[in-house]
Amino acid sequence: MVLLFLDVDGVLIPLRERPGARRPAPSSGNPLLSRVDPADGPRLLALGAELVWATGWLSEANAVLSPRLGLPSLPVVTWPDDESEVPRGVHWKTAAIVRWAAGRPFAWLDDETTDADRHQVAATHPGPVLVHRVDPLVGLTVTDVATVGRWLSAL
Repeated sequence: MVLLFLDVDGVLIPLRERPGARRPAPSSGNPLLSRVDPADGPRLLALGAELVWATGWLSEANAVLSPRLGLPSLPVVTWPDDESEVPRGVHWKTAAIVRWAAGRPFAWLDDETTDADRHQVAATHPGPVLVHRVDPLVGLTVTDVATVGRWLSAL
């Protein structure tokens, strides 16, 4: 099965408030969680890929976000302590995601990826890959999900 790596901040939690977003009760913790669109979970599940958290939230994404999105507990990419060997301009997550994929086809949704990441992945990963940048101001959109869906269908 194809992997789909998911970032949280800027992807599932956009930098700007989503129109019509529900505000959590004051005791519910992080006020930015009101920006999570519960419909994103079913949209992502419908893609049929194996979802994997690729976020600085680590396993907290399962505790906080999975229930809000209607997702099961997902595998979590762990990050190396030493990022000193990251090539200039390449995201610090890139090498760890490529290692985690271990040659399997994958798509990666993140708000901080660039062409440098696409080139690095192409040079270090033998399988099909889609590195898709999500606009952090608006977060994941139906168009972003459709882009991944088209890519998956083409495999």
